[in-house]
Amino acid sequence: MNEPTWRKPAGVLAILGMLILWAIGVAMLSDVVGGWHWLSQLGFYLTAGIAWLWVLPMRAMLRWMETGQWR
Repeated sequence: MNEPTWRKPAGVLAILGMLILWAIGVAMLSDVVGGWHWLSQLGFYLTAGIAWLWVLPMRAMLRWMETGQWR
């Protein structure tokens, strides 16, 4: 068995930090986005949630947690 590394707990804490920052950013933009048509709001939140939070930083973070390499 492989010995557990410090990367997994550190990665989980970093992911929680990114989620908190994302939630704060969404809350700060809610006044601006709140005036949009509901379909535009849906598109914005789906794009912001999927692209920014999951695809870009999370993929690299999960890879680093497993392998220790960013690329």
